[in-house]
Amino acid sequence: MERGRRLLADPQHTKGTAFSPEERRERGLLGLLPAGVQTLEEQIGRCWSEVQRLSSDLDRYVYLRSLQDRNERLFYALLAAHVPETLPLVYTPTVAEGCRRFSEIWRRPRGLYLSWPDREHLREALRNRPQEEVDVIVVTDGQRILGIGDQGVGGMGIPIGKLSLYTLIGGIDPARTLPILLDVGTDNAALLEDPFYLGWRHHRIDEDAYTEFVDRFVEAVRAELPDVLLQWEDFATPHALPILQRYRDRLLTFNDDIQGTAAVALGALRGATDVAGTRLRDQQVVMLGAGSAGVGVMEMVAQEMVDEGLSEADAYARCWLVDVRGLLTADREDLSEAQRRFAVDPAVVAGWGIDGLPQLADVVEHVTVGVLLGLSTAAGAFTEQIVRTMAGKVARPIVFPLSNPTANAEARPADLDAWTDGRALVAAGSPFAPLRRGDREVPVAQCNNVYIFPAMGLAVTAAQATRVTDAMMRAAARALGAASPALRDADAPLLPPWADVRAVAEDIAVAVAVQAVADGVAPARSEDELRAVVRSTRWTPTYQHP
Repeated sequence: MERGRRLLADPQHTKGTAFSPEERRERGLLGLLPAGVQTLEEQIGRCWSEVQRLSSDLDRYVYLRSLQDRNERLFYALLAAHVPETLPLVYTPTVAEGCRRFSEIWRRPRGLYLSWPDREHLREALRNRPQEEVDVIVVTDGQRILGIGDQGVGGMGIPIGKLSLYTLIGGIDPARTLPILLDVGTDNAALLEDPFYLGWRHHRIDEDAYTEFVDRFVEAVRAELPDVLLQWEDFATPHALPILQRYRDRLLTFNDDIQGTAAVALGALRGATDVAGTRLRDQQVVMLGAGSAGVGVMEMVAQEMVDEGLSEADAYARCWLVDVRGLLTADREDLSEAQRRFAVDPAVVAGWGIDGLPQLADVVEHVTVGVLLGLSTAAGAFTEQIVRTMAGKVARPIVFPLSNPTANAEARPADLDAWTDGRALVAAGSPFAPLRRGDREVPVAQCNNVYIFPAMGLAVTAAQATRVTDAMMRAAARALGAASPALRDADAPLLPPWADVRAVAEDIAVAVAVQAVADGVAPARSEDELRAVVRSTRWTPTYQHP
């Protein structure tokens, strides 16, 4: 049992000024603290006052991360008391600036940094992890960080931030989480020239070396932590899907950018189609953006259509993908295997009278599109003409400009609302101001993966799952859709407010756990038993008393 200054310096066990007089005498703390004894609630109030006094969100980010380093229970208690206000501070959008300035604002180490020069010693590095038992790893190579690109070692801000949300929302014990940065260099010239840069100062390694390194990493994880949930985060498009496909049947793993994005988008779509009085299987769905995230969303949409009774061929025929060149058609030679599943027979569009590849406007003109999605980062791509054309064919157009950051959104929700006379059902990928409906303000749903991945971590940990299946992801999406406030009030947002996200996580986790049992990747338990184990698994940020 730790005592004295070592106890005060232990972020997982310290209570700071909340140690009682009896504890101070028993644990060698007498004289090390001021006489006043505070409750956890009083500490939260003091810290929140400090957060509010700071002049910038980056300063608030640095303060909160420092608080996490000093006192984790107080950190999470503060976040839990102010979820809507703190989510954008500890994760998007503020974490982007935290990643940009990672080396500059460095305070103390957290997690593991596995670099290419140490590739022969990855198991040794894993054995140096802070805690023996780990439930969840989030790993990135820092190459495609949010909308800001290659941040090298600065990408570590993403796993740290993601795991904070696993704990805050999913209730994963923070002592059982591990952020990891795969440092394989950076092609960001500014970082390579930055004298303060803390990463391996080298251009990114070539593809063969990269594949070897990731293989070594996975084998080290399988050897040292065979039951851990491994989440891949912010990997570049050429790597993201191949890595997922390579390892998804070899360990408990998923890619949040592909599967988490798809699940939250599908969850919002489920709510939107219910509000519109239709089924997803009856919609023509168009996606602008055919990268790994866009393809992942459409794969999940197609599989949901199959679950609703369509044949696979009919489901894919209702899904239209458009990239920077135009519509994905089967005669194109530049498509990946994943993209080719959505390629349209050229004969289908031959009668449209178009020279060259059909563009987004052409698809909307010639198809009765009920759902328009964007993951293109092409700001303003959903033009007034395109949206008005779509809205002229369907009663409740469903339009989701999902690109991040806000400046890259395909349309502004307020414009979508105006162009459709308030009929559009809208969710965005970035935060936007509420819509005005007369004297009422209607918040815009944000399709943030935070609705999905913390609940996924809670589910697989509680249910002792050995794999993450596609059906488990769709179960999460359905549970999220069932929680849509718009089902009770058609003018309400399509997704729950941030203040409710911790409560919603339990229902999502139970639905995922039930599906894991049904898929044969978790021990058999009833739904009631799974709900009980989910509740008992959740860690809460309270002080333990002797």
